Amino acid sequence: MTHTPLAPRGAGRRRREPGEVFGGGFSLFADMLLVGLLTSVACLPVVTAPAAFSAASATLRGTARSGVQISVRGYAGELRARLGGRSLVAGLVPPLVALLLFLDSRLLGSGLPGARVLAPVLLLLGLGAAVVGLRATALEEPHRLSAREGLVRSLADPRGSLLLAGAVVLAVLLAWAMPMLVPLLPGPLAFAATAVDLRSPTP
Repeated sequence: MTHTPLAPRGAGRRRREPGEVFGGGFSLFADMLLVGLLTSVACLPVVTAPAAFSAASATLRGTARSGVQISVRGYAGELRARLGGRSLVAGLVPPLVALLLFLDSRLLGSGLPGARVLAPVLLLLGLGAAVVGLRATALEEPHRLSAREGLVRSLADPRGSLLLAGAVVLAVLLAWAMPMLVPLLPGPLAFAATAVDLRSPTP
């Protein structure tokens, strides 16, 4: 009686097509959910948000290259490698952006002269800061968490930046319409930033 040798583990996975950044199917959806939840938990201290998104991007980048499914331990290792003085200082930026948007909303409701002109400008500045921040967290070594490099990438790849801006706007709309989805939104945002960075030429 002959025995058919067992197929190697993971052999049943669909191979990625040329130009495809991430794998398909339900595993990608599950990975995004897991990364979103882990990133939301890591963002709770607020100042850890840049490191959390950077770890999410590195985790997604790793699974894009190796095909290995995302794990809590893998994400935690990436997060520990990115937590430091520089990333914690950078973590002060998101609250400042949130304050900017809050002032923008208050300005819209006021009767001050020029409010209708200044409010959209502040909104665009906040959106631009979010795009630059996402591109900065998606950078690979040696430009990890570099706001300057994130700005350079944003200007050098306007199409990718517009795609990220659309992702940010969509995330805000989803958060407003369905607040229960907020803990999952960092996953798609990190995914979008990583995909744009992987497909963009290095300046």
